[in-house]
Amino acid sequence: MKGKIFSLILIFALTGSVAFAQGPAGSKTSFAILGGVNFQNLNGQHEDGSKLENDLLIGFHAGVNLQLPVAPEFYFQPGLMFSTKGAKNTMLSITGTYKLSYIELPLNFVYKALVGNGYFMLGFGPYVAYGISGKVIYESGSVEIETDIEFQNVVESGDPLTTVYMKPFDAGANLFFGYELSSGLFLQLNTQLGLININPEDNRIGADNNALLKNTGYGLSLGYRF
Repeated sequence: MKGKIFSLILIFALTGSVAFAQGPAGSKTSFAILGGVNFQNLNGQHEDGSKLENDLLIGFHAGVNLQLPVAPEFYFQPGLMFSTKGAKNTMLSITGTYKLSYIELPLNFVYKALVGNGYFMLGFGPYVAYGISGKVIYESGSVEIETDIEFQNVVESGDPLTTVYMKPFDAGANLFFGYELSSGLFLQLNTQLGLININPEDNRIGADNNALLKNTGYGLSLGYRF
């Protein structure tokens, strides 16, 4: 069901954007490719309510977006991205690395002001994402164990205790700023705040499960606008 909702949002954003393309005179719709590095974390709390103490994980993102004029100096930028997220955690002598891969749909509104030979950019907006793969790597000394992360909304009492589960659907807020040259080359700094608890309902633990898990992070993108 969540996959169907995600598909409908994607179709609406990319096909419905034709109306936005009828912007002010002198503006035009443009297309960009971009990619870069992510510095991500999983913030939240344990089942008992204590704060998670995770470390940043370096990942990457790559994708495309459209830029659609809506008013002088203001644009709507729907996009489609592949993004890797996650975190690292060390407990006793064991380090766990949690890697998550998402297909992401950012829906940003961007202000662009002429500065020098290019444009200063300030953007914000929501995003929705869907997890397509994940794995966790446990390391202790020379021993390494790798296993898949399973995406599901509810973990049943009979599911394995050794498996890590997360919800597939994620959503949150984007904020970025950067500079675009007149040639179309641009650089931007991104921040992202996940607003949905991606920790599933876990019937193996019981009624006192207060676990909370949210994607947060920042990144740097380099792109080119045609």
